Amino acid sequence: MTMNGISNNQNTMRPGADFGDSSVRASGGKPSPGECQTCKNRKYQDGSNEMVSFKSAAHISPNASGSRVRAHEQEHVNNAFKKASMKGGKVISAAVSIRTSVCPECGRTYVAGGETNTQIKYYNEDNPYQKGKKTADSAIYSGMNIDIAG
Repeated sequence: MTMNGISNNQNTMRPGADFGDSSVRASGGKPSPGECQTCKNRKYQDGSNEMVSFKSAAHISPNASGSRVRAHEQEHVNNAFKKASMKGGKVISAAVSIRTSVCPECGRTYVAGGETNTQIKYYNEDNPYQKGKKTADSAIYSGMNIDIAG
């Protein structure tokens, strides 16, 4: 969404598979060395309109979910910087949140997904107000450099 020259993008990655039957009770104990059925069936899928990984649902093991989701969310951040540079904008904010959850079957903690929010400011050089601001800024900031050598 673009508003007042600022583009706000929100990208979310969530598990796309069923977390298991709610009648399955969590063990509360240590997870077994192998994956339980719920962890084996858990798939992640990106819900954004960007070209990034996980456009189609894919399995990530609970042990690898943290690094894979963080790497995926970094793709969204990289895309924001690339988009800003290509269109004459500037990334003014990029925030990534990572969510964790506990498997209801085995009690293992895993990264359940992530969300990236970016804001890009675009400068409209055709806008007369932007041109006036640029002229005013150049008048204000010219001569503000001091070279003290001595």
